[in-house]
Amino acid sequence: MENKMKKAKMGTKAVWAGEKDYLVHGATQVPVIPSVAYNYDDMDEWYEVAVGRKKGHIYGRNTNPTVQAFEDKLKELEEAKAATSFSTGMAAISNTLYTFLRPGDRVVTIKDTYGGTNKIFTEFLPQMDIDITFCETGNHEQVEAEVAKGCKILYLETPTNPTVKITDIKRMAEAGQKAGAIVIVDNTFATPLNQQPLKLGADIVLHSATKFLGGHADALGGVACSNNAEYIEKIYHYREINGATMDPWAAYLILRGMKTLELRVRRQEENAMKLANYLKSEEMVESVFYPGLEEHPNHEIAKKQMVGFGGMLSFAVKGGIDTVKELLPNLTFAHRAANLGAVETTVGPARTTSHVECTPEERKAMGIPEGLIRVSCGIENAEDIINDFKEAFTYVKEAVR
Repeated sequence: MENKMKKAKMGTKAVWAGEKDYLVHGATQVPVIPSVAYNYDDMDEWYEVAVGRKKGHIYGRNTNPTVQAFEDKLKELEEAKAATSFSTGMAAISNTLYTFLRPGDRVVTIKDTYGGTNKIFTEFLPQMDIDITFCETGNHEQVEAEVAKGCKILYLETPTNPTVKITDIKRMAEAGQKAGAIVIVDNTFATPLNQQPLKLGADIVLHSATKFLGGHADALGGVACSNNAEYIEKIYHYREINGATMDPWAAYLILRGMKTLELRVRRQEENAMKLANYLKSEEMVESVFYPGLEEHPNHEIAKKQMVGFGGMLSFAVKGGIDTVKELLPNLTFAHRAANLGAVETTVGPARTTSHVECTPEERKAMGIPEGLIRVSCGIENAEDIINDFKEAFTYVKEAVR
């Protein structure tokens, strides 16, 4: 079974990986085990489990069978040696950073990261006397030069949220390894289906499991994966003490959602490509950002390191936020909400979604115009999505007249 699983394709792994050890009483689905604690009649066995010398569970803040099934599935999908989970994607990011960073350390990162991540870099870590150096996303020479000066962590996000910019993971990982840095990649937009950063040299891969992995906008979660088991042990220890534990109900929902990961993402990226091509021809659109378009600045890098280009795109409209306010309420087949990766198309400007924590000045400095609209394509019929946008743009044009 284990050898077959390693050879299996991604869609098969998404359905079967990590579940066999947790199927009980002939059940075909991993059960939800909400127990906070676990009973041991043998005191010596209890001690062996408690100190980690024997497999088992003692307390829900530490581990849980349902949650471990989720971790094992992600480990297989990312082809990692170890994984640990969190209550949210931001918990995965913050716990991982706080595990390794100490006062006086230095982080090199890119300007285009998720707004919550950016706040950690601009607000919280500097309070701990940690130096943060921001580089232009896509300027690989600048990143290499800064990393060569020395740093504890090189932190990347690719594709980025919400501008969908691409960074060459293999090239940056090589720079990080030369400098002795821990290379961390947020892989939320791509998912393991589109991109496997560990294979490209990254040390740690992070996901907001809330998004594409779960796929149904009904459960929060995060995960860290690595081929360095010691890294994951350290991150797990920080998490178990600080308490950002994944809920077993959330783990169950995300596990269930992951079974259709390949079906969903392939449809979502197909829809994203069709929508991006339509938006290029729309007169009210100033620019379209999608790595699958040949005119994308890093299209060739995306082709090299990704299998498919994902279901996320963004576009900037003429008239800025005023156009956004008119356009989005006139979409029928789209939620105006601060989420992504779900089966329904979801839209929103950065100021209420990815970078709501940032000021307009901060967003401008990051190259995010107020008229930028992020689109998470769902699994609807592409023709319906495109017609929906066409009708909404028609309404805006008529309102302007």
